[in-house]
Parts: sequence; structure tokens; C-alpha cells
Amino acid sequence: MTDQLQAMLGLGSAAPRSFPPTSRYSGVDTATLEAEGKTIIYLRRRFVPAPERFALLQEHVVSDGDRLDNIAAHYLGDPEMFWRICDANGVMRPEEATGTIGRRLRITLPEGIPGGIDG
Repeated sequence: MTDQLQAMLGLGSAAPRSFPPTSRYSGVDTATLEAEGKTIIYLRRRFVPAPERFALLQEHVVSDGDRLDNIAAHYLGDPEMFWRICDANGVMRPEEATGTIGRRLRITLPEGIPGGIDG
């Protein structure tokens, strides 16, 4: 896994590659660590924003068999944006969001964009 991350970050190139704007890691800085004669590039910690920072568009009630990637595809148009739903609902893992039937998931605008039905 470390080798894959190193390759993705562009170890050995002049500058590490950045993540696309749709990635949960977009804007997260990298840092380097010198250990045992090797340079290790790693991502700095990404802090999950407070759910209040997201303007509500609508809610989705979790039903049996729901998957967060399918919910993201339906509401956000991209299954890889599942992490936005996680952030807006204060969960770290997708299975936490869909693990309880009847849970109301907040579908929101991206962080910091005003609007929606609650602001």
C-alpha cells in the first residue's frame, strides 16, 4: 500500500501530483520524512469538517441494500463523491452511513457553499 501511495504522489518527480478537485484529498498538503536513508512522501492529516458547514439540499432515508456509492451517483452524479455524504453526516466510513435502515442522510452542497434549504 505504501508503494502505491508513493507512486500516486509522484515520489521521485520534482513535485508530488495533486489530487483532482473531486477527491476528498484535494488541497491536502504532502510532507516528507527521511527514514533509514529513504525519503517518504505522505499526506498530511485531513480533518473532517463539521456537518454544520454543509448547506442541506435534501435528505435520503436509508433502505435495505442501499450503498453509499449508488446514493452518491443518484444525488451527486458521481459515485466517487460518496465521501461528501460521509463528511456531511459526520461519518468516517461509508458503511457507517448506510448501516442503519431508516437513517436520514443529509445530501448537501460542498463544504462552505451557502444555499440549500437550511441556509
